[in-house]
Amino acid sequence: MITDFPITKGKTFTDVEAALDYIDHLYQESSDRIKAAFHGILDGVLDETLVNEATYPFIGIKVESKDLHVDARMSYGVVLEPGHYGTTVTRPDILRNYYREQISLLLAHHKVPVVIGASKVAIPLPYVVDHTPMQLDAEQLWHVRNGFVLPNLSRLDDSIPNGTFHPKADELKPLALFSAERVDFSLHRLQHYTGTSPEHFQGFVLLTNYQRYIDEFIAYSKEQLAEGEGYSELVGPGNLSIDKHHSENFASPLKHLPQMPAYHLKRKDGQGVTFINIGVGPSNAKTITDHLAVLRPHCWLMLGHCAGLRSTQILGDYVLAHAYVREDHVLDQDLPPWIPLPPIAEVQVALQEAVANVSQEKGAELKARMRTGTLVTSDNRNWELRTHELYERFKQSRAIALDMESATVAANGFRFRVPYGTLLCVSDKPIHGEIKLQGMANIFYRQRVNQHLKIGLEAVRLLREAGVEQLHSRKLRGFDEPPFR
Repeated sequence: MITDFPITKGKTFTDVEAALDYIDHLYQESSDRIKAAFHGILDGVLDETLVNEATYPFIGIKVESKDLHVDARMSYGVVLEPGHYGTTVTRPDILRNYYREQISLLLAHHKVPVVIGASKVAIPLPYVVDHTPMQLDAEQLWHVRNGFVLPNLSRLDDSIPNGTFHPKADELKPLALFSAERVDFSLHRLQHYTGTSPEHFQGFVLLTNYQRYIDEFIAYSKEQLAEGEGYSELVGPGNLSIDKHHSENFASPLKHLPQMPAYHLKRKDGQGVTFINIGVGPSNAKTITDHLAVLRPHCWLMLGHCAGLRSTQILGDYVLAHAYVREDHVLDQDLPPWIPLPPIAEVQVALQEAVANVSQEKGAELKARMRTGTLVTSDNRNWELRTHELYERFKQSRAIALDMESATVAANGFRFRVPYGTLLCVSDKPIHGEIKLQGMANIFYRQRVNQHLKIGLEAVRLLREAGVEQLHSRKLRGFDEPPFR
């Protein structure tokens, strides 16, 4: 069986913890080889045998027709067709719990062992050793460029999650959406954009386009830590950390705040909250979710501001997006705009209940405060200057609001099988003469930001308590999906 896979040092496992330990051993062995080889060139000697044997771990499974015990209720963790499935994996220190769940489900459903071994895919040097800050001389740089494997984007693509990958007859079927090198690439991009290490990211992700939400989140986090409500630590840019015994002021930015600063209210089970200020625009929204997806979060929610399109809306009303018009265009090559984005029922219900719980409004009062409907996401911040052209599109789509990020976030959630949701707050109504002026904006922020944030956090609480397994809807999965979630 082991010879059926492109690996060395292969072993079979029916015990998930033993399999995880072997993955960790293989990854650490390869990492140690790369570190040793790199330190060798600092001393003027490069041992290329160390580099050649530094490869990613591999997980594989062979399922025959007799082993297909398909549970139609499961949206992941099952193989639907017989064959050989495999994937390279990385960073078991961060993703061990994720791998544990996936391997456990395969073992339980198919009653055949998984195969763990060393793949033939080399680990690029920068994913183990950050050599860029070091003052290397010309000879050392030559050895780095010619003696080590470096990142090569030509080896990476998203054809598997995009649904465009078709394995050849003699090729392994994919076990996961992302290869190890794609995961490593995104983990390093996350640290670059957010200023925090990937191990701090939590299972629930909130995204916003205003720093004032972050300030409120920091204050909320400190309260939660002081009260001991299940959270253990708050980590911000620069990996600065506070717990219930400390009171460091995260409101004071670092010398150079990252492009999309992230703050992580952590729980020991990893089911805390990561909150990221992604800034304005669909490009940022795509960039951050492209990379967040490799961590396989349980959901991401967009909390931000929008322009109300209905005359009956007032500033401070909430918009619960039930459908999206994608005028952002940044994902058109990966997810054609004709593909619908279905609302995730569990997320929609949690957001609606959260609004009711926090606002203490019900029935007609709640309907007056929050409207459910279609949201337009534009790639043009000055869309107001095209009102005559857009007015007809707004009418035809029955849209109730417009922003610049939410459809992109939802589209990438659909694309990467990450449950998504959007709850926005109306901050202006340009086509009805209520534009966002400074005085009006300040009043709006003071009145709504705190409540809006609490609603998002209440939705996370409801989703967590309902059980994350109910979040991963079959409507996000295709008919020939990789088994891993």
